[in-house]
Amino acid sequence: MTMRRMVLIGAVCGLVAGCGSDKQALAPYVAAIQARPAAPIEPIPQIASYTPYTYRAEDRRSPFTPTTPERRAQSNSGVTPDVNRPREPLESFSLDALRMVGTITRGGTTYALISAPDNIVHRVRRGNHAGQNDGEIDAVSDSGIVLTEIVPDGAGGYAKRPATIAPSG
Repeated sequence: MTMRRMVLIGAVCGLVAGCGSDKQALAPYVAAIQARPAAPIEPIPQIASYTPYTYRAEDRRSPFTPTTPERRAQSNSGVTPDVNRPREPLESFSLDALRMVGTITRGGTTYALISAPDNIVHRVRRGNHAGQNDGEIDAVSDSGIVLTEIVPDGAGGYAKRPATIAPSG
């Protein structure tokens, strides 16, 4: 046997021997605890009775038809994404994944520094694109980036929607 095993066996034996001490002092305390009256038990709450509902379609709308009338696609709205435009790197990320980490001004142009999920900091300015909804940057300032996104309007067309990227920190 190694010395390490002998020390371990001796320590275990000492602990087991310590557990067999006199438990006579503990018995009156346990008896006093058991003699205490039990706390009252709260009554079970009353359950409200279930009232079944029977759907009668006599004069009601079908639950499977929309509540608003269908809108026709507005092809004359003039808003469409430019599918022939080359995509920029920040357009592969959603706007909520992008963080503005600062600004730089060079030659009268203010650039925003955007940290993307790929751990690259990108420099953008007015006219660049970001986000997955054809977001075009309209303004860059220390208080954030203002964009205009082109999103589906739900009726077969597209609509412009304002968006922002606030500075982090």
